[in-house]
Amino acid sequence: MKYFDVQVNGYGGVDFNQEDVSPEGLHTACEMMAKDGVEGFLATIITEDVDKMCARLARLVELRRQDSLVENMLAGFHIEGPFLNDEAGYRGAHPPDAIHPADLEEMKRLLDAAAGLARIVTLAPEKDEKFAVTKFLAGRGVTVSAGHCNPSWEQLRAAVDAGLGMFTHFGNGTPPELPRHDNIIQRALSLSDRLYFSLVADGVHLPMFVLGNFLKCIGPDRCIVTTDAIAPAGLGPGRYTLGRWNLLIGEDLAARSPDGSHLVGSAMSMPQVETILRKRLGLSDTAVRKLTYKNPKQAVGL
Repeated sequence: MKYFDVQVNGYGGVDFNQEDVSPEGLHTACEMMAKDGVEGFLATIITEDVDKMCARLARLVELRRQDSLVENMLAGFHIEGPFLNDEAGYRGAHPPDAIHPADLEEMKRLLDAAAGLARIVTLAPEKDEKFAVTKFLAGRGVTVSAGHCNPSWEQLRAAVDAGLGMFTHFGNGTPPELPRHDNIIQRALSLSDRLYFSLVADGVHLPMFVLGNFLKCIGPDRCIVTTDAIAPAGLGPGRYTLGRWNLLIGEDLAARSPDGSHLVGSAMSMPQVETILRKRLGLSDTAVRKLTYKNPKQAVGL
């Protein structure tokens, strides 16, 4: 089976969130993903100083032009941040000193650095004044995704009206404890007929019964499965680096912050995710293909 992954921070020991990614490293990462059945992916650049984010995007654009395998597989970029909610619990692994409200001029700089390859931008709708950045991106065919956020129901609905079309790693990027009824999970679910929802299906980010509940509630046509892979993906347990983090990957292949307070991506491959979907949720070939290939491509207009 072929896969399309909308959130890949790194693979095969290669961290995409570095300024010095080598041609050989990026080629190897793509080669390993191809062997794992990945037909295409979005390289994910996470929150940092905007100058550094632009440099990382530009570096990957340059390397992509030099390598036919990379050009064929790297379908674009998922820019996750820096326009997120900086409250503890919502910001997750994103560095608080680099998070700030949405800024249209900075967004234009990031798009220029991505050279027309930005496919998804994850932001906090409540940090996008008058939804200016959301409208700008949607008008240029970029999928705008909510994530690491806590908008009110009214703000979220207004953001969808302005062009928001997706929710990033739904069920994660939230505090461990939420208000009983009025919380970001329930608000987003109430708009599930208008949004795509990406779900990290490694069995750790979401307990399997929760993943199953989301799939049933949202429906098979609006869900996307992603690995949220980081550099150790495809290599197994060990110590690795992602952006500013020094991480220990355990046997469950989940990446946790050094203090264990939150998750920092996954080291799982798409074939391993497929096995989970089949064996633990009993999904059919058709359902797995929708979640891992058809829906992801549709969500980003490919």
